[in-house]
Amino acid sequence: MTRPAHIAIVTVSDRASRGEYEDKGGPGAEDWLRATITSPMTITRTIIPDGREIVAETLRNVADREHADLILITGGTGPAPRDQTPEAMADVMEKELPGFGEEMRRASLREVPTAILSRQTAGIRGQTLMITIPGKPSAIATCLDAVFAAVPYCLDLIGAARIETDPARIKAFRPKA
Repeated sequence: MTRPAHIAIVTVSDRASRGEYEDKGGPGAEDWLRATITSPMTITRTIIPDGREIVAETLRNVADREHADLILITGGTGPAPRDQTPEAMADVMEKELPGFGEEMRRASLREVPTAILSRQTAGIRGQTLMITIPGKPSAIATCLDAVFAAVPYCLDLIGAARIETDPARIKAFRPKA
């Protein structure tokens, strides 16, 4: 029997971390995951302020100490001065997977012209896949719908927990043996 996947959702927001703004990204990502993944999993959610150092420290902790298989990071990917999530990802990832960001932007551009401002990316640290996503629940769905078919196989390749998806929502792609 395989172990349940540990999926961590990290919301990066100064206002949400201070309680001035309701985090909608974390719950939106969790709802999407629970509707899509059919295999056993545990989901943890954390809210932290913006900033390169705190984001990098949190990602290291969640990957290395908490042994998350997948980390979804919502927030901090725009052009504003405090948006430093991609820089923090660069500080901690061992391999970048730029195709995730490219495809998420392409899917989002069909809905909103400002998607071009997003600096989303993905990367691997050890046996953890990290993906940056938007903060708006509808944008989260657009982005995860665009890329998630590749996530289960990526987790297989890096030695993370196996996840299965509901094929009516997302048909996970795994090459035939």
